[in-house]
Amino acid sequence: MAEVTIRELRNHGGEVVDRVARGDQVVITRAGQPVAELRPIPPPPLTAAALLVHWHRLPVVDPAAVRSDIDELIDPRL
Repeated sequence: MAEVTIRELRNHGGEVVDRVARGDQVVITRAGQPVAELRPIPPPPLTAAALLVHWHRLPVVDPAAVRSDIDELIDPRL
């Protein structure tokens, strides 16, 4: 976790927020002591409707073909 002084935050606030938006967590310090923490907001959870849309886009899986592919890679006697 990175540390940034209040002065750095004031002078380079946009850059600090960009780092947080990319996933970094930043501790803000005053006189060398941590006083605050900036961290990204987690993305909102997927709704049931969105999950169904993703599910319908998944490719159809042929179990026999999957088994055949596995048997080609691994000794079937195991």
